[in-house]
Amino acid sequence: MLNKLKLLLENCFPEEAEIEDEHRKSHLAAAALMVEIATIDEHFDERELATLTQEIERQFQLPQDGIKKLAEEARSRSKESTSLYDFTQHINSEFDQSEKFDLLVGMWRIAYADGSLDKYEEYMVRKVSELIYLAHGDFIRAKQIARQG
Repeated sequence: MLNKLKLLLENCFPEEAEIEDEHRKSHLAAAALMVEIATIDEHFDERELATLTQEIERQFQLPQDGIKKLAEEARSRSKESTSLYDFTQHINSEFDQSEKFDLLVGMWRIAYADGSLDKYEEYMVRKVSELIYLAHGDFIRAKQIARQG
C-alpha cells in the first residue's frame, strides 16, 4: 500500500522524486567512501562504527533508522565495489567544495577513531582527496581538524 502511494506521489512530482533519489545516491556514495576508510586496514571495530554513524548523522542529518540503513547499504556497496571511481564520480557531480571538505574531515575522524592511523587509511584518504579534486592544503587542514577532535 505504501509503495503504491509512494509511486503515485513520484508520478505526480517527478522532479522531487529525482532530487530525493540524487540525495540518497550522494549520501550512499559518501558513506561508502567512509566505510572504505573504516575497513581498509581490515580492522573494523566498535569505535570506527560509532564514528561512522556519527559522521553520517552530522553530515546528512538523517533519522536514526535512516543512519543505520545507510551505513548497512554503504558497507554492502563498498564490499561489492572494485574501485572508488563510481563513488568519487558521484561526489564530484553532486557535492560542492565545502561538502567535499566536510566528507574529508569525516574520513579522517574515522581513520583516527581506533586511536591509531594506519598507513593504508592515510593512503586512502589521500587518494579520495585527489579524486574529488581537493587541494593538498585542504587535505592537511581536514587532517588537523579531525586530529584535534
